[in-house]
Amino acid sequence: MTDTEHTGNEHAGRVAFVTGGGRGFGKAFGAALTRRGAHVVLADIDGDVAVAAAKELTALGGSATGVACDVADEAAVDAAIAEVADRHGGLDILVNNAGLHAAFNKPFAELGLPSVRRVFDVNVMGVVICSLAAREAMRGRPGASIVNISSSAAYANRTVYGVSKLAVRGLTVAFAREFAADGIRVNAIAPGLIFTDAVREQLPPAEAERVLGEQILHREGTEQDIVDALLYLVSPRSAFVTGETLRVTGGFALSV
Repeated sequence: MTDTEHTGNEHAGRVAFVTGGGRGFGKAFGAALTRRGAHVVLADIDGDVAVAAAKELTALGGSATGVACDVADEAAVDAAIAEVADRHGGLDILVNNAGLHAAFNKPFAELGLPSVRRVFDVNVMGVVICSLAAREAMRGRPGASIVNISSSAAYANRTVYGVSKLAVRGLTVAFAREFAADGIRVNAIAPGLIFTDAVREQLPPAEAERVLGEQILHREGTEQDIVDALLYLVSPRSAFVTGETLRVTGGFALSV
């Protein structure tokens, strides 16, 4: 059974906050969680896109709202999560998905300090700000779970983007330790090359072939592979898992 075909109530009564939720992985995460009964708040720096995505999920039978929120803006994040907690009584799932990607996958000197600062504000401080803001709303909620989106680039860390995603792995361990007493598990997913429509449009064919050639599993990674990883990490099936980064890469650049 595919996720699209799956409906159920595994997350009935639960509330999820997904950053970068207006499109891509964030929207796919939201769709999967609504199909399982959760109310999902899609937070995106582009509020119109977030609202449109929430309306789309609602039209399909889910429960979702969209809000404008820049994860690097502490006041905006605090306000958004406070409103969710006030309206719904708390928060069960936080997905720190918002991030700056391909255009920032360059060496530090080439990218320049203003862009480097922006990458770390979003990719690193965004995780810190959202996690700290959500902690009180998640404290003591059964099965409370935070999932951060890292990247396989975190294991090479040759670029600004890669180093920012290495930092996400470190934050995952740090917050797992800090939040354990509150009953909140914290894990991360490190996707490999995932062949979304945007990747197909932007990635040079030679680069795609190179990555596929380094994978142990010789097939293209799909958005559903990452959605399935998220569903595992926010479910009771992973109740004894925290502080971990789950690599979903087809065995790309496997190391010990």
